[in-house]
Amino acid sequence: MSRFLATGLIAVAALAVASCAGTPTATGPVAQSPVVATQAPRPDLVILVSIDGFRPDYLGKGATPVMDGLVAGGAFGPMRPSFPSVTFPNHYTLVTGLHPDHHGVVGNRFTDAELGVFTMASKETGFWDQAEPIWVTAEKAGIRTGTMFWPGSEVEIHGVRPSQFVPFDQSMSGDARVDRVVSWLDLPADQRPRLETLYFDIVDTAGHRHGPGAAETRAAVASVDASIGRLVAGLKARGLYDRTLLVLASDHGMAATSPDRVVWIDDIIDPKALTIGYGGAVLTADPAPGREAEVQQKLIGRHPHMECWNKADVPARLSYGTNPRVAAVVCLVETGWLTATRDRPITRPGGAHGYDNQAPEMQALFIARGPGVVAGRRLTDLDSVDVQPFLARMLGITAPRGDGRVEDTLAVTGD
Repeated sequence: MSRFLATGLIAVAALAVASCAGTPTATGPVAQSPVVATQAPRPDLVILVSIDGFRPDYLGKGATPVMDGLVAGGAFGPMRPSFPSVTFPNHYTLVTGLHPDHHGVVGNRFTDAELGVFTMASKETGFWDQAEPIWVTAEKAGIRTGTMFWPGSEVEIHGVRPSQFVPFDQSMSGDARVDRVVSWLDLPADQRPRLETLYFDIVDTAGHRHGPGAAETRAAVASVDASIGRLVAGLKARGLYDRTLLVLASDHGMAATSPDRVVWIDDIIDPKALTIGYGGAVLTADPAPGREAEVQQKLIGRHPHMECWNKADVPARLSYGTNPRVAAVVCLVETGWLTATRDRPITRPGGAHGYDNQAPEMQALFIARGPGVVAGRRLTDLDSVDVQPFLARMLGITAPRGDGRVEDTLAVTGD
C-alpha cells in the first residue's frame, strides 16, 4: 500500500511496478523503472520550484497568500528530506530520486578520493555523475528543459546539459529569476522548455541569520510568495496556467539555535585529531593520520546532545554510510544544538539544518497544483525521493529507478 496516507480513497492499482525495478548502488548503474500510466491529464509544462529552507509551518500565517491558494487548489504535505538535511544533497535527491548515499553528493562539503574536495562552488562533472537528474532524463527523451540555479544544473552530466541554464548568482532578485524562467516560454515552440526548475535562497539565508521565527525570515517568506505570484501571473498571461503542473518543494526545514546549545568538540577530543569535513548541525570527520585509535576511544559513541558512529554503523533508517565519499565518522547532533570548537565559538542565535531527517523542524515543503492533481488532497509521510518519479510520471518519461516509488505519488492525482 502507498506510504501516502491521504484524505479520501486512494486507488492503488499497479503497485506491483516497483518489484520490476532494481536496487540502486552507490556507484553503479540503476535499472530503469517503467512509467506507470496516469488516468489524470498530463500537463503541457512542468515547473519544479525550490524554496531553500522553507518549513511547511510557514504557510497559513498571513505571509503566503499565493502559496496558500496553491495548497487549497492542489495537493500538500510536509515532506521528509534525506539525511544529512542540508542543501546540495537534498536538491540532488529531489531531481534524482536517490538518497545522498546513492547519488554521491553526500554533503555540502566532502572529499572524493580521485577528485578531491567538493564544495558548493565545484563544477567538476565527476562529482555529479553517480546519478541522472530529471533534466538529463527529459533531454534524452527529447523534452527541452530550463534550469534556474538548481545545484548540478551548470554541469554536463552523462554528456547532457539543460537546453537553458543560468550560472548561480545570489544577487539576482527573485522577480528577475521568475522573469528569466517565464521568458523561456516565449521562445519558438521547438526551443521552448517543457520542464523548468526555479530556485529561491533568501528564506534559508534569513533563517540561518535570524532563526525560523524571526521577522526577517517572515519577510523573506513573503518576498518569495510574491515572486511565485509573479510566476503565476506570467503563466496566466500566456494562457499556460491551467496547463502547467506547479510543484513547490523545499530541501529541508530550519531549527532555532543558540550559543547556549553547543557541543564543544574540545571537551570530547583534541580537534587536531580530526579532519572535519562538515560541522555545525551535523558532524562528519576523518581521523588525522596516526590518531585513529584515539578517535575510536574518545569520539565514537554517545555524548550529551550528540551520537557518533563509524560510517558502517550509521543507523539504517538514515540511509547513509555506504558511499566511499562519506567520512569515516558521522555524528548526529540533537536538533537545535551545534558542534563547535573553542577557537571558533557560536556567538549569536540563529538557525541551522542538517539534523535528523525525521525531526519536525527539518520537514520540507511539498505542494503540487495543476492538471490531474486532486484539489484539497492532504498527504502525510511523503519522502523527498518520491518527487523525481512523480515528475517523470507526469512528463510521461521513463526515469532511472531510484529510492522513491512511483506508486507512492498516485495519491497526488487520485490514480
